[in-house]
Amino acid sequence: METPLDITRHWVEFTDPANSEHVLRCDLTWLTSRWTCIFGRGCPGLYAGRPDDGCCTHGAHFSDADDEQRVRRFAAQLGPEDWQLLDDGRRGGIVETDDDERKTRVVDGACVFLNRPGFAGGAGCALHRMALKTGRHPLETKPDVCWQLPIRRAYRTVERPDGSSYLEITITEYDRRSWGAGGHDMDWYCTGSSDAHVGVEPVYLSCASELRELIGEKAYDELAEHCAAHLAAQLPLHPATPPRGPLNGPPR
Repeated sequence: METPLDITRHWVEFTDPANSEHVLRCDLTWLTSRWTCIFGRGCPGLYAGRPDDGCCTHGAHFSDADDEQRVRRFAAQLGPEDWQLLDDGRRGGIVETDDDERKTRVVDGACVFLNRPGFAGGAGCALHRMALKTGRHPLETKPDVCWQLPIRRAYRTVERPDGSSYLEITITEYDRRSWGAGGHDMDWYCTGSSDAHVGVEPVYLSCASELRELIGEKAYDELAEHCAAHLAAQLPLHPATPPRGPLNGPPR
């Protein structure tokens, strides 16, 4: 079951403790949800015809030149035991251009870094597996969009009536619309599906490392307090969260 895009959400706004000119606007409904990545554990992929791709079918757009160079550096450290398409990646490169945007190259219908089922080194992202194998967090080795997904960070300058302004930083769910018009054509997507809302911990805890990287340590600490208070108040959960189940804690 997939929930509608326009659900009722609870938000919190607070000034960034590390920068008084920044205001965090955070989606408590999403951050306290029990979403978890189920790649390799029942994920049907974005498209019915490619169930083993997860969200890797289109490759990953780089956020900037630094993002691309970091991925290139770690890709150069991958060996044949880690990366199924190493020869293809070395020969044809790992980057292609799509509408003037640079992204990881697609090979045989999916990202060049995606190890397919049956690969001796294990299916899934070669860069992700490399991080776990070497004691790193995947956010160090993977493209920005990959480790951030499905958390969405957006920026907006807000003008106050007195002429002053601040930078609003929104942290919310990367839903179908965040993929652009093509997001509506996907056969399945995880954030709104109850199949993926089976995590042991709420997102603000399970994705703490990613959130700290996105908003900073001090802002994360304050956000965690707001999320804990939201859960303690027993407000409605994200509608994709099953009401009962062994991974969701005691029923309310």
